[in-house]
Amino acid sequence: MRLSKLFFLLWLSASFCVAQAPEALSPAQLSITRAQAAIAKSPSDSHAHVELAMSLARRARETSDVAFYAQADEALKQSLLLKPDNFEALKAQTWILLGKHEFSRALELATRLQKQNPDDVTVYGYLTDANVELGNYKAAEQAAQWMLDLRPGNIAGLTRGAYLRELFGDFDGAFELMQMAYDSTPASEREDRAWILTQLAHLEIAQGHLSAAEPLLQQALTLFPDYHYALGNLARVRIMQKRWDEAITMLRTRYEHARHAENLFDLAEALALAGRKAEASQAFAEFESKSLRESQLADNSNHELARYYADYARKPADALRIAEMELKRRQDVNTLDVYAWALYVNHRYREAEVQIQRALAVGVHDKRFFDHAAAIAAHNGNAQQSRLYAGMSRNLEPRN
Repeated sequence: MRLSKLFFLLWLSASFCVAQAPEALSPAQLSITRAQAAIAKSPSDSHAHVELAMSLARRARETSDVAFYAQADEALKQSLLLKPDNFEALKAQTWILLGKHEFSRALELATRLQKQNPDDVTVYGYLTDANVELGNYKAAEQAAQWMLDLRPGNIAGLTRGAYLRELFGDFDGAFELMQMAYDSTPASEREDRAWILTQLAHLEIAQGHLSAAEPLLQQALTLFPDYHYALGNLARVRIMQKRWDEAITMLRTRYEHARHAENLFDLAEALALAGRKAEASQAFAEFESKSLRESQLADNSNHELARYYADYARKPADALRIAEMELKRRQDVNTLDVYAWALYVNHRYREAEVQIQRALAVGVHDKRFFDHAAAIAAHNGNAQQSRLYAGMSRNLEPRN
């Protein structure tokens, strides 16, 4: 009964997709359509349901619409119902857990799958992702290296290696690996290429190279119009250029396409920087309400909420409460930085120093981290260290 109901829903969805012109469909939509056709032909094919789940999860990335994860979960249930504990379905389940930010569960499942099949490259990718998000950087590095050892030059391994190099402060190495990934990605994979171009631009922005970042982002938006990742990064460029109205327009468009609390926070910040106080106040209030509703969930905006309380609402106790809540879930560098800053605004400077040093020890080169480290060092009476971090921050300021 459950299978036949799903088949009917898939038929309805397939009818909608096929009605669109093929060239109007995204890569994920094309994959969804193919998987739906395979299920229509053979409803008992467990692999076809896995393909549908993976395609739906990919559509979630294209659109930033988390509703696709729920649909993917349903497809996986059907696959596991038809063939219990099948390896491919459990792999897909791991990817979906990562997409839903359930990092500890994803790590547990990926570890189990790696023991079951020690030579599966994709599983090592999921181990990399989960460990990065949890702050287990040595384990993440080992998993990423296994990916590249097992299959040299594979795109997923290159992009993960690039992200780790960025975390370790090696921008040149990160750019090199990401460029290699882009060069290996087929032209038909428009969203993948747009995503990689956005990552290349992000690396340029992080170093203050705005003139190098902008054409990469324009190229990404040409490949995949209104792509939420590219819009967010191009808005960052416009903010650094003090072109407030353009940044705000881009961030509004991104929020219309991806109505997540963290995207609303970016819009509120841009409005505040532009001096549009009434609009900023309204956006911040909406953000706070939305963020609080999801603060206990795995997929949350607690980093932004803690920053809001620390830097805008001037509610230090609330900033620390939210930061501590997230620290119990994961101890990656971004969470450590948010926690350090929450301690700082609560005048707990010595503790703040310990936490910001934990983040910086990974090797990360991030202007906000350095600004926080400079302020913390100054309050701890270490003027020389404060000047050092302030100088490192200036080195990352926009230069063109």
